[in-house]
Amino acid sequence: MSLPKTVRAYSSALGPADCVAGTFHYDAISGRLEWSDELYTLHGYRRGEIVPTVELLYSHKHPDDRDRCHDIFMAACDSGGFFCSYHRILDARMREHRVLTAGEALMENGRLIAVEGFIVDLTSTLQWETERAAREAVEGALGTRSTIEQAKGILMGILRIGSQTAFDLLAKYSQDTNIKVASTAADLVHLANSPQQAALLDTFVQELQRGTDGRAVGEAGQSVKPVSP
Repeated sequence: MSLPKTVRAYSSALGPADCVAGTFHYDAISGRLEWSDELYTLHGYRRGEIVPTVELLYSHKHPDDRDRCHDIFMAACDSGGFFCSYHRILDARMREHRVLTAGEALMENGRLIAVEGFIVDLTSTLQWETERAAREAVEGALGTRSTIEQAKGILMGILRIGSQTAFDLLAKYSQDTNIKVASTAADLVHLANSPQQAALLDTFVQELQRGTDGRAVGEAGQSVKPVSP
């Protein structure tokens, strides 16, 4: 039993190590269910170890997803047409897999003849995506922290203020303008790294210093002028 073209393309795009994709065919007249080799593997079996049945198929659905899967399948069997379900299964070794099941219920004269479709195991792909997102989040957080520290150092050097006061300036500006601290810090670092924009850097620093009374406020609230870099 060969995979449908769309499934072959999907499986090929992910790579054989990333997912298992297999087909099934249910003969509603005889009640016989056929699996491709990939579905035996997905459910933790080898061909010949068991005889696939609808009951066995449902026994492998995650208990929390079983009723929903049954309702989707029965609705398709009643009226025909396509169906799709994202759910979990437990294989013979009780390992959880996150799968996408899609298929078509074939009718003839209002009578169900067969149901055929495919199941794609997305577990490895989803895990890889989650791990990548986590790595990117950590890298982003570290990069943000580094940028903020650089911006604080720039303010400390120009205004002769302490670390906490420098951060407070960034935070206050962020609160007043609804611009994230990290974005403000990145803009400040960019200007500081561009010697030809020294005047803009001074203007930006003065804007960061502005207090509620419109004066540039430094350590302990005194008015200050930026020290030219």
